[in-house]
Amino acid sequence: MISVQSLRVEFGARVLFNDLAFSVQPRERIAFAGHNGAGKSTLMKCIAGIQPPSAGAIHAPKGTRIGYLPQEGIHVRGRTLWVETESAFGEAVALRSKIDHLSRDLSKLDPRSSPYAEMLEEIGGLELQLDATNPERMKPRIESVLQGLGFQKSDFTRDCAEFSGGWQMRIAMAKLFLQEPEVILLDEPTNHLDIDTQLWVEQYLINYPGAILLISHDRGLLDTLCTRTIAFHHGRAEEYAGNFSYYERESVLRREILFKQYTSQQREIAESQRFIDRFRASANKATLVQSRIKLLAKIERIPAPEMDDAVVKFKFPPPPASGHTVAKLEGVAKSYGPLTVFSGFDFEINKGEKIAIVGPNGAGKSTFCRIITAREAPDAGTHSFGHKVAPAFFSQNHSDELDPDLTVLETVERSASRESLPHARSLLGCFLFRGDDVFKRVGVLSGGERSRVALVCMLLTPANFLILDEPTNHLDMQSQDVLQRALIDYPGSVLIVSHNRSFLDPLVTKTLEFRAGRQPLLYHGNISYYIEKSAADQALAAARNAPARATTGTSSGSNSSNNLSRKDQRRVEAEARELRSKTLRPRETELAALETKIAELEAAQLTLTQHLSSDACVADPDLLRETSNAVEKVTQALETNYSRWGELSADIETLRAKLGLTE
Repeated sequence: MISVQSLRVEFGARVLFNDLAFSVQPRERIAFAGHNGAGKSTLMKCIAGIQPPSAGAIHAPKGTRIGYLPQEGIHVRGRTLWVETESAFGEAVALRSKIDHLSRDLSKLDPRSSPYAEMLEEIGGLELQLDATNPERMKPRIESVLQGLGFQKSDFTRDCAEFSGGWQMRIAMAKLFLQEPEVILLDEPTNHLDIDTQLWVEQYLINYPGAILLISHDRGLLDTLCTRTIAFHHGRAEEYAGNFSYYERESVLRREILFKQYTSQQREIAESQRFIDRFRASANKATLVQSRIKLLAKIERIPAPEMDDAVVKFKFPPPPASGHTVAKLEGVAKSYGPLTVFSGFDFEINKGEKIAIVGPNGAGKSTFCRIITAREAPDAGTHSFGHKVAPAFFSQNHSDELDPDLTVLETVERSASRESLPHARSLLGCFLFRGDDVFKRVGVLSGGERSRVALVCMLLTPANFLILDEPTNHLDMQSQDVLQRALIDYPGSVLIVSHNRSFLDPLVTKTLEFRAGRQPLLYHGNISYYIEKSAADQALAAARNAPARATTGTSSGSNSSNNLSRKDQRRVEAEARELRSKTLRPRETELAALETKIAELEAAQLTLTQHLSSDACVADPDLLRETSNAVEKVTQALETNYSRWGELSADIETLRAKLGLTE
């Protein structure tokens, strides 16, 4: 589908990658891995046709559509959300316009003429293309994608200019998904997405009919979705036939093998050189010496293995001791105009607890963080800190408070304690400030770079209560690992607002969920537990509501029957029995069989998904491909059965209400 041949990209003397070659097949999922600045986003721009390479070529079959979602920088205004996303179907609109134009011209031609027949054939071909776009499904598809990405129906008529940068990226993502190009390029697609939306996007991408090239710092997404990885490292790009976890394991093995080969070759070269130096002046050994010299010249030298970027094991400064209760909210309420964030809310965090804060954007997570740190007062209720609590708060706009005239190093050193000051330079390296980068002025840094500086400042400040609002948004995998390990060993209390499951799962023991229109709920488990438990709770609530709806329908039916004569009543009852026997019962039988089949398919899907991430499967490309295809088939079968289950359930509910059945 796409062929990358001998690609080279350089900026001045710096070569991002050279002689890069790979191909993309239909429906493939490929991850781009490597630290920030290694060339991942640049390669995507080259494939998208936005940036020309320094050398080499990128080929794709004629008509191949390539869609690209950048990290940021998309801003739409002057159009409603609906009109903007509807423009994704521009091809269908253009086809309809062309068909209408040709139809008008056709009426002016002689039906017996050759041009008439040719134009009629052209219109027929265009109508086939229009049918392929399935125009009657445009509206439900737009609604489904927008709601999956977190938009409400009330948002559809809002001007796009009213949405923030994160929501603007969701609009762009919606258009891209609706266009369904043969290849989509996604650069950090889950940034600024809440967990619910991230799960929806992950499932959508699993079932996407085209090929996907993905850059992400979400390890869980990369492992679930991708079956190939291209890693960028020190100006080279290497390919791995597996997901991100496979790449991490395999890259270590490759480096070990390369190091052994290099060491062995260097030993052989040194022995040959010693022989040459020892007997160079000996006439008796002249032939042997010349032979060794020629042999040495022909050796293809193995390049010296490049050292991995050092991974610093950072530890927080020893926090001051605090009391058992760290912070407490009692009867707290907060509103902004007519919007109530929460009311009568009680919450307590104790010493050593690590809690994740999750929920849709705008549900109150950041407001809660400002109140629990006493940066914002509640409208009602009380807030109190425990004995000797020293909080430290990293907010999403914390970087705006940095002095733009100071250098990065000066800024960090001002925040560091005496104990943590020696670690300041090393910690900056962990968060991608290396070499002369530490002497840059804060004022010239990008938003993401300033955010990382603010995070380092907070980490070096002695505190026993940390509140982190989206700390991993601008961190690569290595930086995330450094922060995660430090937080796991941290003896103080932590509240973390994040959607990064792989970062949070080993770290937190409780999850506090915020939802608009209801009180926050506390789950006693990590993110994976929260996702499973909340899904089970929603299913249970739906099951409890179903009998109530059926009972409502029954009461109205029984009231109307009271006005019938006995003869008419018997006739109605006979018709009801016949309707139940011929219509309802077959549907109920089919529904029961369908539920059994769905349970079997779900069990098969779970088994296959677990097998897909196993070491044996990841190490065998053929088995990995075969298992991926099996997962896809089971998923498609499940979707078909889910759809039929929904239709049957609706039919049965309607029939039962009509028959006046309460069970």
